[in-house]
Amino acid sequence: MAYLLGLDIGTTSTIGILIDTDGGSLGVESRPVTLHSDHANWSEEDPAQWWSNVGAICQALLKTTGIAAKDIAAVGVTGMLPTVILLNAKGQPLRRSIQQNDARATKQLDVFRQGMEEARFLKLSGTGYSQQLVGPKLMWLRENEPQNFAAAKHVVGASDYITSRLTGTIQVEHNWALESGFVGLASGNYDPQLVALAGIDPALLAPIRKSHEIVGQVTAEAATATGLAVGTPVVAGCADHVASAFICGAARNGDLVLKFGGAGDILLSSDKPVADRRLFLDYHIVPGLFFPNGCMASSGSFLNWIVANWGGGAKEQAQAAGISTHQWLDQQAVSVSPESGVLFLPYFLGEKTPLNDPHARGTLIGLGLNHDIRHVWRAALEGVVFGFRHHVETFRECGLSVQRVFAADGGAASDLWLQISADALGLPVTRIDRHPGSSLGAAFVAGFGIDAFKDWHDIADYVAPGRVFEPEARAHQALDRKYALWRDTYTRLQSLYPALG
Repeated sequence: MAYLLGLDIGTTSTIGILIDTDGGSLGVESRPVTLHSDHANWSEEDPAQWWSNVGAICQALLKTTGIAAKDIAAVGVTGMLPTVILLNAKGQPLRRSIQQNDARATKQLDVFRQGMEEARFLKLSGTGYSQQLVGPKLMWLRENEPQNFAAAKHVVGASDYITSRLTGTIQVEHNWALESGFVGLASGNYDPQLVALAGIDPALLAPIRKSHEIVGQVTAEAATATGLAVGTPVVAGCADHVASAFICGAARNGDLVLKFGGAGDILLSSDKPVADRRLFLDYHIVPGLFFPNGCMASSGSFLNWIVANWGGGAKEQAQAAGISTHQWLDQQAVSVSPESGVLFLPYFLGEKTPLNDPHARGTLIGLGLNHDIRHVWRAALEGVVFGFRHHVETFRECGLSVQRVFAADGGAASDLWLQISADALGLPVTRIDRHPGSSLGAAFVAGFGIDAFKDWHDIADYVAPGRVFEPEARAHQALDRKYALWRDTYTRLQSLYPALG
């Protein structure tokens, strides 16, 4: 039996897990992450905080589990993507990261799209033009921070940065590369035509590695910072939303995963790539499969904003009850009918898929003096789920079917949120139990990289299906009507949003 370490560089927290190769999860540690939004549509984090968190997490896991560092057979890292981190010649960040949900580069995106018709770009890259693309963000950096851009030698993602700190090697895992918009879908390599759109030096782009490929070993410097043993193998890692969906067992056509994290991910397992401008496309963890998917720029972070800014009284009540503020708000909102007329559009950072509209804004309508925080909270939960439903409709328009629905990650602990999901989708939603998050996927991928596992389906030993939330007919009908109004609200306000910016 061997031990494996998985690290998740998430939007709201850094998480680490130690597992064994017999299906056991031995310990989990997490540390919070600060999201910086200094200007409208900006979303940044400090890679130094991630690395500090990794050091603290690794040392805590070794202490609490009693596992010796020399007995950890491999390390894998996962993270949100495609984050943009500029590294200098020494591999050090030149500035804070620009997060995947950052929407500052609207003008650059317009210039970027003028260089190639979207249909051509979509055919080459498998994705359409959106605020998530790396090219426009690099153009913004070149125009607004020329000194940083001139000093940059490489651009990498969040998990790639941590992998480089562990090993001293610099690379990007293949899903960061694919989602960056620089990779040709047919070749799997950087495409000169796509790179030329941003006008960057191809040397800025790091080599591409597959998730389970060993890229290096823990260095002496990294061992001092983390407590890990020098020479421990490290694999290239994986995208957090892909790892999370893989953990759920979504490995056949029609398996849908709702990921209730800081950003809202929705992935559909498919044996063929689907290129649609409204969606993203990723490689599955399992070679030969794909994950057509979408990402809402703000879901869990949207709820956290409500708690931080409007939840003063709720915090006190929750503390008195010995529960989290989110749980207390859930308890209060259970009494609110699905027919409540309050709508909340969660576009606090613009919106990525399927709208691809960086100008969109958070919008709360329908309030009356008869409403209170309960109605606002329920409307917020519904708003995120309506965003998921919008993606389901998009999948179906692409000729894909949804057969099974799984829910995972932090927000999936909310019974109310999952019941709303079942009611809004009109489908049963299965919560995945024993799902510590994407870090488990990173650890498993590390194990596969050193041949500790022989079958990708062995991941089933670490998780189990939990409660199934069945749709309620009356609630489904009410949310059908409400969803139509929710969609119409955006359509009516779409032309107004740019003026507000």
